[in-house]
Amino acid sequence: MPGERKARNKNLTVPNALSVLRILAVPFFAWRFLKGDLVTAAVLLCLSGLSDLFDGMIARKFDQVTELGKMLDPFADKLTQGVVALCLAVKFPVICPVLAIFILKELTMLCCGGYLLLKKQKRPCAAQWYGKVATVMFYISVSVIVVIDGFFPVKPVTFEVVAYVLLILTAAMMIYSAVRYFQIFLTILRSEDGEYELSLKDEIRAKTVRESRKK
Repeated sequence: MPGERKARNKNLTVPNALSVLRILAVPFFAWRFLKGDLVTAAVLLCLSGLSDLFDGMIARKFDQVTELGKMLDPFADKLTQGVVALCLAVKFPVICPVLAIFILKELTMLCCGGYLLLKKQKRPCAAQWYGKVATVMFYISVSVIVVIDGFFPVKPVTFEVVAYVLLILTAAMMIYSAVRYFQIFLTILRSEDGEYELSLKDEIRAKTVRESRKK
């Protein structure tokens, strides 16, 4: 007789699991960093950055792209960046201007994405290359600042010059990324076709695929 295999949740994917792990790693990073354990904090940050780098590649290569993943990935990025920036601002006031740019950028993107989802029932755009580059530059800048301060003491003037150069470049990329994302937001908002239509309730709800077994 024909039978059915157990339903498989399409949202249970490796990329989604990596995004969840990045979210769970955030409080541990903050805890170790504020305790002065820079080695553990740096390792957690590097692992988070690597998972962010590879989850999209895995999703595309193995056809594991999901609507949930498109929301989890940027949320994990923003949460990680925000907490790291706040932790660094406590220790390095020099990054406060970049932190202000970051907060403004993320709040704007959050409001735009929420408006599309909740008011227009439209799908926000997935992460783009310039967003990923801004994220990688952020990780690199933060890591270099932490490593120089914690492991390679240099003159205060030298440290400030290095920090300012890295942070200015990162801020410039963040601003460029924000402008490009806002252009996409306007395109989606004005679109009249069904390409971006989205039922949030249906997409977040666990999707299942039932496979019939042949006789």
